[in-house]
Amino acid sequence: MRASFREAFGMEGQAEGRAPARVNLIGDHTDYAEGFCLPMPLRRETRVTMARAGSFEARSDGHPAASFDPSGPPRGGWTDYVAGPLAELTKTGIEVPPVAVLVTSDIPQGAGISSSAALEVAVLRAALALTGASLRDAEVARMAQAAENNYCGVNCGILDQMASAAGRPGEALLLDCRTGEGRLVAVPPSFRFRVVHCGEARRLADGAYNERRRAVEEAAALLGIAALRDAVPSDVEALPPSVRRRARHVVTENMRVVSAVAALEAQDVAGFGRAMSESHRSLAEDYEVSTPALDRLVTAMLAEGAAGARLTGAGFGGCAVALLPPELDSDLWWKRVSADNPAAWLVAD
Repeated sequence: MRASFREAFGMEGQAEGRAPARVNLIGDHTDYAEGFCLPMPLRRETRVTMARAGSFEARSDGHPAASFDPSGPPRGGWTDYVAGPLAELTKTGIEVPPVAVLVTSDIPQGAGISSSAALEVAVLRAALALTGASLRDAEVARMAQAAENNYCGVNCGILDQMASAAGRPGEALLLDCRTGEGRLVAVPPSFRFRVVHCGEARRLADGAYNERRRAVEEAAALLGIAALRDAVPSDVEALPPSVRRRARHVVTENMRVVSAVAALEAQDVAGFGRAMSESHRSLAEDYEVSTPALDRLVTAMLAEGAAGARLTGAGFGGCAVALLPPELDSDLWWKRVSADNPAAWLVAD
């Protein structure tokens, strides 16, 4: 990174931040309902190097140098994910001077494994290192979420940013999205997860995502509760058809996260896998965020011996995650899955 920064800007880098991608093992579209989710960091990461400069300028793999202005409006480009976090830092009284920013990453974009959240968190960590300020992981996550909400125009919950900021290798993070608190849960060696891209880039149309969020909020309002976190399955069946299925997914997904954590702590691979597969059915049928390519991939994963499989992330393309039982030959499994899904590719194992 030092040599790359020197080559890009003709000066030495002064601070660095990094943040990992994540896979959400279970608990999607629950974060904005103040529910539970269970993400785990991956070995892919984004790294940001930063130094004081005469003006704000950023460079990234595959992108030409671009100027940006954290004090100005969003520009609709990739630098919004750099400017937004710096703008949020300024709101807290941490003044960031004009900086040169170099971004490198091995996280594929559009895969549903939080490339944007990793960039936001890495920018914040580099800026904090540069200014000598410090924030707790949870505060970094909330600031990154605010940047995406306020500057990038995506009305996301806290899941991705918290997973990137607070996740630890070899552990899953049981995240309570109401309190913003998380509990790390060790992942036993018998739990072998494989993350596979379906070959179809995630198309997270803001309209589709925000429509589902509005339905969840409407359902809570109709029930007279603060969030669907407080609902039970019998409540959902009394809702009008326009929001019933969306609410059903959120309520049952929260229950599945709780049961999956119990299975993880009991080293119950079969139990965890059942929860994953039930989650995919709910995401596909009630929440309608799967795609034919994701459904084919999940079907193949299960047919070739996975204990469970589901899409991961917001859906609309991107990745699925499978849990392989200890006795399954993972190389042979992947060979057979990829034969049925020639456009798919292995993201992480």
